[in-house]
Amino acid sequence: MIIPKADRLQHVQEYYFSRKLAEVRALQAQGKHIINLGIGSPDMAPSAETVQALAQSAQQAGSHGYQPYNGTAKLRQAVQAWYQRQYQVELQEQEVLPLAGSKEGIFHISMAFLNPSDKVLVPNPGYPAYAAAARLAGAEVLTYTLEEESGWLPQREELEQLVAKKDVKLMWINYPHMPTGTAATMHTLEWLVEFSQKHGLLLINDNPYSLVLHEQEPLSLLSIAGAKANCLELNSLSKSHNMAGWRVGMVLGQPEYLAAILAVKSNLDSGQLLPVQEAAVAALQNSHSWHAERNSAYAKRQQLAHLLLQQLGCTYQPHQVGMFVWALVPEEVSDVEAYLNELLYEQGIFLTPGKIFGSQGERYLRVSLCCPESQLQEAINRVKSSKETLTQL
Repeated sequence: MIIPKADRLQHVQEYYFSRKLAEVRALQAQGKHIINLGIGSPDMAPSAETVQALAQSAQQAGSHGYQPYNGTAKLRQAVQAWYQRQYQVELQEQEVLPLAGSKEGIFHISMAFLNPSDKVLVPNPGYPAYAAAARLAGAEVLTYTLEEESGWLPQREELEQLVAKKDVKLMWINYPHMPTGTAATMHTLEWLVEFSQKHGLLLINDNPYSLVLHEQEPLSLLSIAGAKANCLELNSLSKSHNMAGWRVGMVLGQPEYLAAILAVKSNLDSGQLLPVQEAAVAALQNSHSWHAERNSAYAKRQQLAHLLLQQLGCTYQPHQVGMFVWALVPEEVSDVEAYLNELLYEQGIFLTPGKIFGSQGERYLRVSLCCPESQLQEAINRVKSSKETLTQL
């Protein structure tokens, strides 16, 4: 390189799945059949109406130019109606900012509100992008502990100790939680709003999993009375509408906050393709039966994932929300990542080590349900076969 990398990259590594999926592809190129239970990329299709809306719009000559930086009015209004219908949250059109996937929103929010002297509260375990975006903005990451003994929920005493260090400006939560599959209660969201307002924090809930295998009515942080004063919510069509590659998300909250985010966003992109926005409008009108059918498929896969974990000697909570199963690895496994690499290279099964989500995930693994039942059954058979072979030796 003729010049060195920016100093900020000393604190940020290439995303785990960017590296690991390249490794998986290399094994596949060698002719090995890898069962990919690592990443949460839905393998089922969007609704027929979604695809039809895309195709129809794409055939129009006027659909291919630049679009408004804050999305079309039609898409913003569709999000409004969806939030009213799905979460009982009343939004004004100017309280909706469409995004090219909610992941970009994590970066935009961090760049819009964080200075190098600021501190950010991030869950451990949690989605690595929260910490990465904060560090790219030059802020300091303070992790708060989530653990199985306390139901993977934040503990107020610890949070009070962390904010006592001052300069804490922003807090990330993610419920339903990834990777643990925990759904927050209304009580938890209420005290988090109260806590954040007491300490003058911007509180953001990343909420893409609330429609996947959720047995209760899905919750939005913005349904809490007074939350809009200092709270934002990210949501996405990636998981709930089988549209991961389409990159359609949104951030919701007071217009003043969204204006700051738009100041960043409008300098980084030139709006989303109109056919994608038209397709998103159609997707947001998917019927209850469409969502129920998707969840029925995931429920069957979840049962098979449980059988696989039993074969591996792992323990898990049976009623997890979202498209993953989070499980505790047996005590006799000393190095979880090495164990999973062995599983990948010897049995062709790719599972995600929990340590990539933080130190609290060190003894855990994650299984994705984004894989046909036949592949999950094949994974079970491979583990069984391997155990039988070892018994015979």
